[in-house]
Amino acid sequence: MSDSEVDAPVGTETGIDPAGLADEDLIRELGSLHRTRLQTLRHGPDAALANHLRRTAELETEYLARHPGREVDPHRLTQDF
Repeated sequence: MSDSEVDAPVGTETGIDPAGLADEDLIRELGSLHRTRLQTLRHGPDAALANHLRRTAELETEYLARHPGREVDPHRLTQDF
């Protein structure tokens, strides 16, 4: 571990760049964030919620960039788009 990592305040970790994750790692990370979403929203400090929101946006943006033609389940639609 480098000196800057040791001296960094808790909670300032940004995570691995989503573009550097393999597909299965990207999906695993998204799943983890979605599992912890409600608890972070309801009980996490503001900094944790802000980090959660930022990281979710980064990972979801990467997923959509990789899968622009993703399959949409027609049963999930609430109206015609």
